[in-house]
Amino acid sequence: MVQKAKILLVDDRPENLLALEAILSALDQTLVRASSGEEALKALLTDDFAVILLDVQMPGMDGFETAAHIKRRERTRDIPIIFLTAINHGPHHTFRGYAAGAVDYISKPFDPWVLRAKVSVFVELYMKNCQLREQAALLRLQLEGGGQAGAVGDAKEPAGLLAELSARLAAVEEQAEALSKQLDDESADAAAVATAAHLERKLTGLRRALDALEPGTTGAAPPFPSQH
Repeated sequence: MVQKAKILLVDDRPENLLALEAILSALDQTLVRASSGEEALKALLTDDFAVILLDVQMPGMDGFETAAHIKRRERTRDIPIIFLTAINHGPHHTFRGYAAGAVDYISKPFDPWVLRAKVSVFVELYMKNCQLREQAALLRLQLEGGGQAGAVGDAKEPAGLLAELSARLAAVEEQAEALSKQLDDESADAAAVATAAHLERKLTGLRRALDALEPGTTGAAPPFPSQH
């Protein structure tokens, strides 16, 4: 069963949160509400999120300040943030949003289809990264103790585990390639394209490490691909 991605919705107005939920419900992911910047930061302490939709105009801690706190934390600094605002103060206001770490800046009222499409891209990238981490964990087990796999209950023999890892990785590679082509065709945001390229580089490193374990391969395995 594929675990759903979590999307954090941050807005001080309940009707706005309700509207966001109605727009994004079609993505069939887990939508988490936060009615303030403080509440959003609290949610980010315990859960992992694919993307954050953050209202700029909130009493107390506004969206800019909330984003600054998110980007200062190592655990959350790489989560994409899409700013939502009901007003437009011009280029300076928009620049402040990007300077605070936003990957996109959308003025209300926004096109529901466009917002849903943008969010879906980051959800897909998040899911691919989760799959990649799973493959990396399996590969790490093979690197560290694959030679003893047959001695543990119903664990697979090393050759069988390598074949399964290779098949799983091939599926992720195929999906990542399709996503990259989709981003190119749709002239997607630069941030999404850059994230997809980073994902492909990690996949390439993982494939090389896996190939180095194949029977008949000589020399040391390449460095294990970084997950950052």
